[in-house]
Amino acid sequence: MSNAERIERIRDALQHSLAPVQLQIEDDSHRHAGHAGARDGRGHFNVRVVSGAFAGLGQLARHRAIYAALGDMMQTDIHALSIQAYTPAEAG
Repeated sequence: MSNAERIERIRDALQHSLAPVQLQIEDDSHRHAGHAGARDGRGHFNVRVVSGAFAGLGQLARHRAIYAALGDMMQTDIHALSIQAYTPAEAG
């Protein structure tokens, strides 16, 4: 599976679970070429998620919600994930 296909799967999963008002996904895999984690073909991604679903949640709970939304992809498609998670009020 290509990283472009992975990005679409990530987008679909996050939109379905968290209904974000803003969602940015960046493939950062090229910066990790040769890295031990890159050898298995899984990608490195950055996500910025702005969602009302994060209201009242701390950063750890927000990250857990994102991991839950991505489910098995964290084991099969994603090696590393950098997360920025905000409520709409925080995102300005």
